[in-house]
Order: sequence, then structure tokens, then C-alpha cells
Amino acid sequence: MAIAFIFPGQGSQDVGMGRELAQAYPSARAVFEEVDDALGQKLSQIMWEGPKETLTLTENAQPALMAVSMAVMRVLEKDHGFSLKDKVKFVAGHSLGEYSALAAAGAFSLADAARLLKLRGQAMQAAVPVGKGAMTALLGVGIEAARQVAEAAAQGDVCQVANDNEPTQVVLSGDKTAIDRVPEIGKAHGVRRAVPLPVSAPFHCALMQPAADAMRDALAKVAVNAPAVPVVANVLALPITDPEEIKKRLVEQVTGTVRWRECVTYMTAGGVTDVYEIGSGKVLAGLAKRIEASLTASSVGTPADIDAALARLNS
Repeated sequence: MAIAFIFPGQGSQDVGMGRELAQAYPSARAVFEEVDDALGQKLSQIMWEGPKETLTLTENAQPALMAVSMAVMRVLEKDHGFSLKDKVKFVAGHSLGEYSALAAAGAFSLADAARLLKLRGQAMQAAVPVGKGAMTALLGVGIEAARQVAEAAAQGDVCQVANDNEPTQVVLSGDKTAIDRVPEIGKAHGVRRAVPLPVSAPFHCALMQPAADAMRDALAKVAVNAPAVPVVANVLALPITDPEEIKKRLVEQVTGTVRWRECVTYMTAGGVTDVYEIGSGKVLAGLAKRIEASLTASSVGTPADIDAALARLNS
């Protein structure tokens, strides 16, 4: 059995996430307190009490999701003696989840990861005026057809593949004028449905260049260590371990495609049989099964999930 830990991205947030962990484990509570201190705000209160609209703001959702993932990791390691280095072959995260994966593998301190994600959220939100950008999920087609739809819809505007999530779900991002053309154009390319996403900005496309510049400046000032296990990078779908390359790929990730389908395929080809989604929600576990039916995939976000996961991990 070879194991990968994967870390969720934006959209997996939910009011109340992490509260059970904090109540059950002082080590988890300490993670949330450390993140609150690093950010100078009571993010944990927003996570546990809402309102949902405030938690969903990009600048809050990103560090909040990382905090839950790291609380799970802290419990596994501190309370149960789990060793990421000894037990896990790869880590990977979807978009902001890549920061969680890096923090879990010791490349970032918890405080630095929280501050970087707060800034990342603010910079992404500020990069494009509200209403100018949009994202839509194409259902029923793969990456090649999605690229053709994006090219046909662009017509001088920005329209790019943002996320290659699984073999029949690809997300496009760009100018709203281009995204609005996608449903009609998609029909000719076999798109079963184009689903507009309730996002505040067009992530992972060229319109995010101001945010990429902000992250380049911020990452230049942060200490990055070599991770304890290889991190499969979103933009490469290949593992990276060099601190300078980690910084470079995180900058590219802001405007680049999240090659999630290929990341999972790479890990499976590398021998991974079991993936554990560490943190809030079950989105990535579901995607993993649709990408590679042979995988055993489960989500670990509550004390009960941790007990169930440990029973398998230690068997």
C-alpha cells in the first residue's frame, strides 16, 4: 500500500469546519490559535460561527481551509505519532491546497502559510474588478475539447482552462464576455452542460497576473524548506522538492492551469493505491475515484474520520 495525502481547495469551506477537532484535541485548537495570531484576526470565530458570506470571501476561505488541514495533520502527528515522511509517498493540493500540502510537508511554517494565503486571497480578489471575470465548469468533456471551446470563445478576450479536474469536468476562466459565449459554443464540442461557478474572481487565468506578481514579491521574503516528501505541483503534475522551484511554481500557479487529473494519474502511476483528503469536505476524494477507479479514497476532517483513517493507516 502506497499512500498520498491530498489537500482541498476553495469551495470546500463550510461554517463549523474544524470546530469538532478543536473541541476534541488541544493540539488542533493550538493550530487555529496560531493562525489567528499570525493573521491578527479571529478567523476561527468566522470559521465556526459564520456568517457564511464572510467565510466564503477568498481572503478568509483560503487560510481557513489550510488551518483545518493543518489541524488534522497536527492531531495525526502529535497525538497519534503518525510520520508523514515514513508513511506517505506524495502530497498534493488543489490550488490553495498546494500551500497546505507544502505546510504539511514542512516547507512552510504554519504562520507563513496563513499569511501567504491571506495575501493570495486579497491579491486574487483585487486583480480583476468585480463583474469583469467569470468561471464555468464544462461537464461531459475532457481537456482537449475544453481547450477548443476556450479558444473559440475567446474572440480577443481571455478564456483559458483553469482546472482540469477529472476526465469529464474541466473549468474555464476569463473575461465574463468570453465565458458568456461558452454555453453556446460548447454544444458543438460535446459539452453536456456549462455550469457557471459562484466565484468572486476569474482564478487561474492571465487576468490574475497582478496577483502572481504580488505572490512573487511575498514568496521572495519567506523561508522555504525542502519538503519532507515530494509535492506534486499543480502546474507541472510532477513532484518538486527544491525550495526555489517551489516558489517559482507557486507564482506560475496563480495564472496557470491546475492539472489535477494529471497529478492524480501521476501519483497512481507512481504506485499510490490509497489517497486521503486531509481537511474540510470530500470533493477531492470524489474526483480521485473518478480519475482512477482503482484508488481507495477517503476524507479526513473530523475526529471520527481520524480514528477511521488511523485504523487503516496502521493496519
